[in-house]
This record gives sequence, C-alpha cells and structure tokens, in this order.
Amino acid sequence: MRTPRRHDHDAGGPSELLAAKAELRERVWAELTEARVARFPGARGRIPNFTGAEAAAERLRATEAWRRARTIKANPDSAQWPVRQRALEDGKTVYMAVPRLAEESPFFLLDPANLADTPRRASSIKGATASAVRVEVAELEPVDLVVTGCVAVGPDGARLGKGGGFSDLEFAVAAEAGLVGPDTLVVTTVHEIQVREPGAIPTVDHDVRLDLVITPDRIVDCRDGRDRPAAGVRWDELTEEKIAAIPLLARMRAARGRPD
Repeated sequence: MRTPRRHDHDAGGPSELLAAKAELRERVWAELTEARVARFPGARGRIPNFTGAEAAAERLRATEAWRRARTIKANPDSAQWPVRQRALEDGKTVYMAVPRLAEESPFFLLDPANLADTPRRASSIKGATASAVRVEVAELEPVDLVVTGCVAVGPDGARLGKGGGFSDLEFAVAAEAGLVGPDTLVVTTVHEIQVREPGAIPTVDHDVRLDLVITPDRIVDCRDGRDRPAAGVRWDELTEEKIAAIPLLARMRAARGRPD
C-alpha cells in the first residue's frame, strides 16, 4: 500500500523548520494514539479528533468571547465539529472552509435560521453540502471569532497544524479582505496532550498565534499584550504546486498583475 504524501509536501519555507515541525507532529500523533484518546479514524496525518472534544466545546461556549460573537469562521475538521454544532445552536452564523480550499467558492455559509437539517448534522462536512451556501471571499461578512484546528499548541500562543498551511491561508485571505483584524480572537479546542511547553513549537514571526486554547479541563489565555503581526498572503512562501491546487490563490495572484 502506498504511503500517503505528507500534508507539507508542497509547503514553502526553510527545510530545517519544516523538518522540526514534522517531527513534532509525529510525536504528538503517537502520544495521542498511545494514550487511546484519538477517535476514529486515528490521529496521524490529520487534525486529531480527540476524546473530550464536546467538553472542550462546552468550555469555549461558556466564555465571554463566545457570547459576544455573532459570526464565526471555523475549520472543517472533526475535532471542531462540536464547536460548529454549538455555534448553530446558539444562533451564530458559521463560515466553514471547503476542505483544502479546493473549490471556486471556497467557503460554506451556514445560516442557523436556514438549515436543511439539525445543527449537529448541518455542521458536519457531509451535512454542510445540503444546508450551506457556497460563497466566495467577497461575499463573507466580518468575523468575530476564528476557530482553528491544531495538532499542537503552546501557552505562548504558538500553533502547529497538520502541515498543509490551509488554516494560515484562510486567515491571511480573510485579513486581506478586511474580514479579520487585530482584535479578532483566534481560539482552538485540543486535548491536554496537545498542549506543549512554551517554545516547543517552531514558529516564525508572522505565524498566526492563538489567543485562547481550550481543553476539556481548562482555558489557557495566550494573550500577552503583544501586537498581532500584520496578516496577509505570503506569496514568497507559496509553491507553484500550492497555488495551482487552490483556485482562489490563482485568481488573487492574477488580480495582482504579476507572477510573484
């Protein structure tokens, strides 16, 4: 059986940084598997769906940041399915990225007042195809809260995804469109095993950082008063393979009028 390609196979950036991130991902996936807290179909190669995801979603639901939010942008992974479900139950509009941003209209719009199914089913990837409207970036409204999936996180706000870079791309595109700003909170829900020591996650200065990390047992406030780095698409870090795979990026580059 062929070994699936790593998600970071088309990632740009220094090889040493990519290797360090890949090693940490493998370690976290292995620890989740050994502890038997990774749900089907397993942790490796994905944003791991973890035991206690519902409890973490409830803990997020109890925060002031959640109560104030009217519009949420969420990742499409199973680990944050309980978060998306509760957002719809609470009357919040949910924007969910189409997996891998692979469509011409790369976001699902889930309107809690106009669902074809229950919030639980509508907030799944399969259910969103029936209940959601496909929209382009220009059709989105400003977002109050960004929910992102992670493989590993740090109390310093560092995050590590599964290697595809799609979460950072979604944030960058939304920032360029004026949909997220310096005051938009970025949060995640993870298992306690995924929380690493400060400085353990390799980062660069312009990486998107977390404001809140929510586990089933606690809330980690990562805000330290530092200004958020200016967000936008880092064209010099995108490979031609990545741009070719995402129609939105190809259109954005064409609109810029130069090849980068």
